Order: sequence, then C-alpha cells, then structure tokens
Amino acid sequence: MGSRQASRMAVVVIAALTIAFPSAAAGNRHPHAPAVTELATFVPGCTGTCGSGSTIGPDGALYVTDGQAGRVLRVDTRSGAVTPFAAGFPLMNTPPGIGGAIDVAFVGHTAYVLVANVGPFFGEPDEIAGIYRVRRNGSAVPVADIGAWATANPPVGVEFVLPGGVQYAMEPYLGGFAVTDGHHDRVLYVRRDGQVRELVARGTVVPTGLAAAGPALFVGLAGPVPHPPENGKVVAITPWSAPVEIASGAPLVVDVEFGPGHRLYALAQGIWKPPGNAGAPASPNTGSLTRVDRHGRLTPVAGPLDRPTSVAFSRRSAFVVTLTGKVMRIDGFEHRRW
Repeated sequence: MGSRQASRMAVVVIAALTIAFPSAAAGNRHPHAPAVTELATFVPGCTGTCGSGSTIGPDGALYVTDGQAGRVLRVDTRSGAVTPFAAGFPLMNTPPGIGGAIDVAFVGHTAYVLVANVGPFFGEPDEIAGIYRVRRNGSAVPVADIGAWATANPPVGVEFVLPGGVQYAMEPYLGGFAVTDGHHDRVLYVRRDGQVRELVARGTVVPTGLAAAGPALFVGLAGPVPHPPENGKVVAITPWSAPVEIASGAPLVVDVEFGPGHRLYALAQGIWKPPGNAGAPASPNTGSLTRVDRHGRLTPVAGPLDRPTSVAFSRRSAFVVTLTGKVMRIDGFEHRRW
C-alpha cells in the first residue's frame, strides 16, 4: 500500500470510528438494558429457517425476506401488521435452510432482493442466484447473475462445495452493491447493470452482514466452525485497502448495522454446538445484539435472542429478525448509552 493510499485509508477509518464510537463520558453510562418484545410473527408456525435479511424501507416499515416462500413481506413497525410486498423469487429447497430470497435493500424507492442457493447446481437451470429488482407490481426481474459469475471465477485458496457460492447479505455501496459470500470467503462488488467483481477475499473468515459509511464498508465475520467469540469480528474495508479489524468478541456474527447516534452494532447468532454442518445455525436463545465499543470489543446490550439473522434500526428502535419467523423489537436507545 502506498503512502497516499495508506493516508486515505487512515482518514476513512478514523472518520468511521468517530461516528461509530461516542465520547468517553457517554460510554461510561451503564443504566438498564433495553427492552425486548415480540413485534410480529411473519411466518406462523415456523420452527426454524424462515427468517433472514431485513431493512427499513423509505416508508419507515420493516421489510423481511422469507426464502421458503420466495417472497418479501412488509412489517409495520408500530402495529406489527404483516402484508405482502413482493413474491415469485426462486424457492429455497436445500438444507440447512439458507437460501432463496435471503436479503433485501432499497435504493431510493426501488427494492432489490438477493437470492442464494438456487440455479443449475441444484437442478434448476432456469433459476438465477443473484440480485433482483422489484417492479411496482411486486414482481421481480434479475439484474445480476452472481451464481454464474462465481462459478466462472472460483475463489483462490478456498475449499468449497458449491461452485456458485452462498451469497448472504448485500448493502448499497458506491453506486452498486456490496455482497458477502460466506462460502467462498469473499466480498463482491455488483454494479446495477449486472457486472460483478471481487472486492476483497480473506482466508476462512465467513463474511456475513454489511454496513456502509461512504467509501468505508463494515463487514461482519462469523469465522470458521465452531465460530468461537474471538473469531466473531467486525472489519472495515475500502476499495483501495485491506481490511482493518474494528472489534471482536461475539459468537457467530451475522449482521452489522449503524444504530441510533451513529453507533455501530453487530448481531451475534450465538453459540454453535456440534454435531452439525458448517452452515447450521447457533443453539436456540444464545444470540445477542452487541455494540462496538471504543476498546475494540463487541459488548452485549440485548439478549438472549433466539437464532437472530439480521437487525435493522429505526431512529429509536432495533428490529431483529429470527430464523423462527419472528420480529423482535428492542427499545430504549434514545435515552440510554451503554
């Protein structure tokens, strides 16, 4: 890395940390933990593998993916009312339950949906694993075939089974999207015209959730099985630099988001116990919402949570989606600093 690039990276990371971490005086206050309540059940009767990605839309509602049904649902953040938003996405049909419509994001008023674990490898030659744009009528059209690109451009130095990878999360980033592939251990950059390239690749780190602040991209790392807390991390990257570790210390990090006060949070799914394959979820009721503190730690602020998969923040609350098809609401951020 040249001196000019290093300087640019330092400026970006310092700026990102400034908005992510509060002053020491604020950080020293430790009142009561925030309140966790169930807001909605968007897949009634689900016992696991129903919920995945989520985002707050331009209307202030929460949008969640349901890979088993190939749809995206809208959840009113006040009443918990659940209504259909988009449907017709390729269905998840493979164990351990990761795939289909797996994440959702908005660019302006247009929704985009990430679909994973579908396509030719699974006997579905007409299905595309990648990014879809939602039309006004709730139908969707593919705009990027990430599975085909990944098959044609396999990762270097990574053992894998699925040639198309397993895309997990996406984030609007620099005019396109950043997309994590936890199976191929890399982060991709996808333009809205469908072009794909590798943004960063690193060993066996299992990248998961994403959050962006200008050119700085924050990536959650679950780490290799059995996902011990020391391997659960948040790193910062830019298009011109290698990752810089920001914090660590949470088991099976699955999402990263900025919350109230521009503070950075990481969602930990919890303790992973064998037997089970590398894609199996954590044990029930071992997850937590953690905060990135100024000492580089992921400090729990709410839990236990039952197999959470994603978190989205409004101005005053956090909304956690779980594998059991529920949305948990966490309140208290506006008056409390941990």
